[in-house]
Amino acid sequence: MEGPDAPPPTVVVGPEPVPTPLPESAGRLIRLYDRLDRMRKSVAVRGPLTSALILVYLGSLLAIEAKRSGWLPSPLDGYVSNSHFVAIGMAFYVLVLAEIVGLIFGLVESVARSVGKQVEILSLILLRQSFETLAGFDEPIRWGAILGNLTDNRLLSLIVDAFVALLIFILVGYYYRIQHKQPISQDSRDQAGFIDSKKVVALLLLVGMIVVTVRGAVDYLRVGGKSSMFFEEVFSLLIFSDVLIVLISLRYSASYRVVFRNSAFALATVLIRLALTAPPLYNALLGLIAALYTIGLTLAYNEFAPILREIKVAPVGESRPAPRTPSLPT
Repeated sequence: MEGPDAPPPTVVVGPEPVPTPLPESAGRLIRLYDRLDRMRKSVAVRGPLTSALILVYLGSLLAIEAKRSGWLPSPLDGYVSNSHFVAIGMAFYVLVLAEIVGLIFGLVESVARSVGKQVEILSLILLRQSFETLAGFDEPIRWGAILGNLTDNRLLSLIVDAFVALLIFILVGYYYRIQHKQPISQDSRDQAGFIDSKKVVALLLLVGMIVVTVRGAVDYLRVGGKSSMFFEEVFSLLIFSDVLIVLISLRYSASYRVVFRNSAFALATVLIRLALTAPPLYNALLGLIAALYTIGLTLAYNEFAPILREIKVAPVGESRPAPRTPSLPT
C-alpha cells in the first residue's frame, strides 16, 4: 500500500555491542597510570617543572652570551645560537613539552577535551615559531635590510603566526564554552571500562613520546644543533592513538553520532599535524582551519546528536517502525 496511510517502513539494525572485561594484565597498567597521574598533579612536581623552565631560559641566555663573547670551545659553539631570542624559543620548547604530557593524561578525561588541548598546544607552537623567526634576524635588528628585501617574508610570517595564535586562543575559549559533556554510555560499568581503556592507551602514548624525545635529542646532537621533527612526530602518534580510541569506543557504543564525532576529532588532529609541516603562512592557515573545524563539529553535534539519539536500536531479527515523515500538502 502506498500513500499517507501506508504503514511506516521498518529499520533493522544490530544490537549495541556488549563489552568484554579488560584483561587482568591491563590492571597493572591502569594502576601505574593512576600513580603517575597523581604525581603529575602534585605540588612536588609542579615546583621542579617551573624551576626547570627558568633554568633552561637563563642557561640558554648564558650559553648564547658566552658564545658571542668567544668563551665557548669549538666543539660546543656549533650547538649554540648567536641570537638571544633563541633562549625564548628553548623555554617555549620545554613548556610545550610539558603541555604535551598534560595532553596525554588528558586523553582519559574526555576526547573533546583532548582535542581542545591539542589546539591549545598548536597556538603555543605558533608563538614559539614567531620567536624562532625573530631569532633569524640580525641582532640588533636592522630594519633597512628587512624592509628593503621584497623577497624576505619572515616579518610577515612572524606577524601572521602571532595573530593566528591569538585567534586560536579566542576560538579555544569558545570551543570549551559550547562543550556539553556527555558520557559514551549510560551504564556506569561501560563508562569505567572506556576510561580504563584510555588509560592504557595514554601509557602507550607516553612511552612513544619518551622514545621520540630521546631520539630527537640524539638527532639534535648529531646534526649540530639543528631542529628536529619532534612536534610533528608527536602529533603523528596522537593521530594513531585517536584512531585507536575510536575503535575502542565501539566496544561501548556503536551509535553513529559517537563514532562520527570521535572520527572527526581524529581528523582535526590530522589537520594540526599538516599545519606543523606546512610552509610559512600556510601553517597558520591550516591551524586556523583546524580550530574552526573543531568548533563547527561541536556545534553540529550539539544540534543534531539529540535527534540521532532518538533513533532506537532493534535486536537482530526484530524490527521497529521508523519515524514517519509527515506528508507535505500539495
